[in-house]
Amino acid sequence: MSHKKGLIIINTGTGKGKTTAALGVALRAVGHDLKVTMIQFIKGRWRTGEYRAVSKLAPNFEIIRTGLGFTRLSKNIERDKAEAQNGWKPAKQKIESGLYDIVILDELTHAINLGFVELEDVLETLSKKAETLHVIITGRDAPKEMIDIADLVTEMKLVKHPYSEHVPAQRGIEF
Repeated sequence: MSHKKGLIIINTGTGKGKTTAALGVALRAVGHDLKVTMIQFIKGRWRTGEYRAVSKLAPNFEIIRTGLGFTRLSKNIERDKAEAQNGWKPAKQKIESGLYDIVILDELTHAINLGFVELEDVLETLSKKAETLHVIITGRDAPKEMIDIADLVTEMKLVKHPYSEHVPAQRGIEF
């Protein structure tokens, strides 16, 4: 069975699991031989579990990492902005290419809210996407304009997190 309407899906909120939920959709899609690409804004170039695993799912799944991570700690915000903008270029090309079934824009809302990527450009690109293309956008504080055009919006709410007990990020759970 093939999909008839490509959805715009947003995973937002303060809780953990936005990227994880998008990766779950990607895994399911690859299981159906669909083509998935994920562009990660902001997260940096760490050897995360998802980046390591994706090579085992090629050629149906790829991840492009942009950004330098933890912008709140950055000493060179202009460099971070240029990195995020360099991520938007291939993201836009992949949305327009017609080669993918799903395009995941991980932490795009963060890049938009920091002024690294223009909201208007994103909205225009999404308005022109192929009718059958699914686009998943993750990140906190999704702009209202994006929520308005989305077909599905899920807000992850933080209830409790091990960071508050000084438990560091753990391999396979947070990265």
